[in-house]
Amino acid sequence: MEQTRKVLNEGISAGLHLGGQIYASKNGEPVFAEAFGEARPDDRMTTDHLMPWMSSSKPVAAVAIAQLWERDRLALDDRVADHIPEFGTRGKEVITIRHLLTHTGGIRMLDVGWPRSTWEEIIAKICSARLEPRWVPGKTAGYHRTASWFILGEIVRRADGRSFDRYIREEIFEPLGMRDSWIGMPVGTFEDYGERLAPLFDTQPDEPVLLNWSSEKRVTRCSPGANGWGPARELGRFYEMLLRAGTWKGTPILLPQTVEALTARHRSGLFDKTFRQTLDWGLGFVINTADEGGKVRYGHWPRASARAFGHSGYRSSTAFADPERQLAVVIFLNGTPDEASHLHRMRAITTAIYEDLG
Repeated sequence: MEQTRKVLNEGISAGLHLGGQIYASKNGEPVFAEAFGEARPDDRMTTDHLMPWMSSSKPVAAVAIAQLWERDRLALDDRVADHIPEFGTRGKEVITIRHLLTHTGGIRMLDVGWPRSTWEEIIAKICSARLEPRWVPGKTAGYHRTASWFILGEIVRRADGRSFDRYIREEIFEPLGMRDSWIGMPVGTFEDYGERLAPLFDTQPDEPVLLNWSSEKRVTRCSPGANGWGPARELGRFYEMLLRAGTWKGTPILLPQTVEALTARHRSGLFDKTFRQTLDWGLGFVINTADEGGKVRYGHWPRASARAFGHSGYRSSTAFADPERQLAVVIFLNGTPDEASHLHRMRAITTAIYEDLG
């Protein structure tokens, strides 16, 4: 993996990141699983560090919803208000679960108050919000940062009875052997991990500035679409399960037809009002979108096939699967440079992986 290591080290030299983790597997077998650089100044990064997933957390919620769909606890075209009656106000009455998963719901940029507010306060705030003006659910598209993912988490809670963080631990992470992966970590666990939690740094200034994503509240208060933590190899296992039609080492997580449904194109050719460009989506997953000249803001996988699916996190991470090559890739970087620099480095890293693997 000489090209990949070269690009990673060039990023350190350029001050884009201090270090990170990278995991890649082909046909379920690891081909590159390494840590590089530093977790923080004078602290070597290891593969056992837990790193923040940011929005790369979102597909986990999609899988949780899909499991409940399989169990007849919900249907994708159910109105959200069928499960959360108080949500059905102020123009939001027609929003469905499918709309939330495809970022066509119309509650994009709401400041939900996380992590200051409790889960109950956040849900109440979203339920009282108004549909975005001139938004047609299902036909108008725009990336939703957090609000829709809290609502998906609340649907899981009401359909199953367990809190979202407990559900995904017991139904997804633990069956996959993802023992160090969390979305909403118990306070005692947070304290036990200590410096195994690798923080993020703002690398736009001349010197890296510590960001507060590793503070206790931001790690322990569950945000279904934003505060996943764990090693790269464990999120890689999540994508290996999807490449294996929903099963990992004999343990079924999803039915094969459910994986096909999640990773098919449900939103194609729609202009995204948040990213200001056309992007295709499955159910909770970005579907690889044709990128001409490196202009697509989510175009992190230029060598991947058209069927590739995954998700990326704020200027620091990406995770995806390429079914045509049976390739799973997870990249965590602990520096958040400007957007153009981040897109360039992530495209360079994923391109190098494909070149190294021939």
